[in-house]
Amino acid sequence: MVNEPQHPLFAEELDLTGTNLRPIEPVTPGTARVLMPNRAQIELRASDLESLLPEGHRARLVWAYVEQADLSRIYVGIRAVEGGSGRTPIAPEILFALWLYATVDGVGSARAIARLTQEHDAYRWICGGVQVNYHTLSDFRTDHGDTLDGLLTDSVAALLAAKAISLKRVAQDGMRVRASAGAATFRRRGTLEQHLEAARQQIATLKQQLEADPAALSRRQQAARTRAAREREEKVRNALARLPELEHIKVKQGKKPEEARASTTEAEATVMKMGDGGFRPAYNAQLATDTDAQVIVGVDVVTVGSDMAQLEPMVEQVTERCGRSPEEWLVDGGFPAHDQLEAVADQTTVYAPVPKPKDSATDPYAPKPKDSEAVAQWRQRMGTAEAKCRYRDRAATAECVNALARNRGLNQFRVRGTAKVRCVLLFHALAHNLLRTFALAPKVLGLGAGTPATVFLTA
Repeated sequence: MVNEPQHPLFAEELDLTGTNLRPIEPVTPGTARVLMPNRAQIELRASDLESLLPEGHRARLVWAYVEQADLSRIYVGIRAVEGGSGRTPIAPEILFALWLYATVDGVGSARAIARLTQEHDAYRWICGGVQVNYHTLSDFRTDHGDTLDGLLTDSVAALLAAKAISLKRVAQDGMRVRASAGAATFRRRGTLEQHLEAARQQIATLKQQLEADPAALSRRQQAARTRAAREREEKVRNALARLPELEHIKVKQGKKPEEARASTTEAEATVMKMGDGGFRPAYNAQLATDTDAQVIVGVDVVTVGSDMAQLEPMVEQVTERCGRSPEEWLVDGGFPAHDQLEAVADQTTVYAPVPKPKDSATDPYAPKPKDSEAVAQWRQRMGTAEAKCRYRDRAATAECVNALARNRGLNQFRVRGTAKVRCVLLFHALAHNLLRTFALAPKVLGLGAGTPATVFLTA
C-alpha cells in the first residue's frame, strides 16, 4: 500500500509558490452570510405576452384608441388579399400603435423602436409576436399624412361630441424645431450652380465608364453609384429651386439677395432664430390649442421663422376641422399683422399685445387714423382689463403644450421635407390628445371612469 503524502490542514502550512491558489482567510465567528447574485445562470420562464402588462398600462390604453381609429385609407393600399399571393404585410394597427406609444414615451427613432420590440415588454405586447424592422416603421410614419390629419380631426370631433372641449378660446403659438440639416450644407447661388454642374459631369462620367467597360463593376455597384449621383443632382436642384423664395425674404429684410443660401441636404429648411438666441436650420411648427381642455385642434408646419402670416391659415384650418370657429383667439406679439386681423375679424375675436409706440406719450390703445375697423377694435379691446385677464390663458396653454412636446423629444426632426415633418408633428398632436382624452373623457376610449391607470399616469 502506497503511502499518500500528507497535506497540511491549514493555509499557512501550504507552499503556494507558483500556483494560483490564495491562502484561506480565517473566518471569524459572526461574519454575515448572504446570497450573492449569479447572473450567469440560465433561466427559462413560461409566460404569455398578455401577462406582461398590468391592467391600465398606457400601452393598453394606446391600443384601445388604435382599435377604434379609422385606418381604412391605409388598408386601401394593401394589395395582399385572402386567397391571393404575395407577402402578408404587418397590420397598420401595430405600426400606428408603436409610433403612438413611442411618441408618448419620448422615443422618436425607428431603429430605437425596432430594438425595443425585442427588449421592452410594452413594445413586445403591442407587436404580439409580429417581427417589425426599422425600414417598415420609418416608411409608415411619413407615408400617411392624410390619414394622420383625419385621425386628429376624429379625435377633436369625439371630444366635442362628448362636450369635453368647448372651443370657446384657442391659443396659437409657433415653435422652432431644429431641422435635419447642418449649417455647413447651406450654399449661395454661385456655389450651387457649380455643384449642379459637377453632379451632371459625374453622371456623364459614370455612363461613359459603363459603356467603355461594362464588366469593370458589378451591376449592384453600378446602380449604387448612379443612384448616388442622381440623388446628389436632385438635392442641388431642389436647393436652387428654393433660392428665389429665400432671396425675396432677404430683400424684405433690407439685405442683398445674393446673401440667400439654401441647404444641399434639406432644401426646405430655413435658418431661423431659436429660443436661445442662436441661428440654426429649423422648421416653424404651429400648434393651436383649446385653452380650457388643452387639446390640440390645429397643426401646421411652415418654412419661415416669422409668425406674422400664420394667423389666418390656422383659423381657417381649425374652423374646417371643428365645423365652427372659436369665439376667441389668443396669440403673442409676433402674429397680429393688420391684414391678418382684418382677414379673421368676422370669424373670431383676436387677443394679442399691442406694440409699444416710439413716443411714450402716445396711447397705444387709441385707434390711429389709418387703422381699419378691425384693427381699431383690436387696439381698444386690448386696453381693457378684461382683455388683459383673458390673455393670461395664452402662456398657460401654448407654452405648456410646447414644453410637453419638447419633453417627448420634439427637439429636432429626424426626417426631411415639410410633408414628412408634418407627419411627425401630427403624431405628437395625436399622442398629446390621447393623454388629454384619457384625463377628460375616458369613455371616448371605451374605458370607464374607474379604469386603473397608475402606470399610465406616472410613466
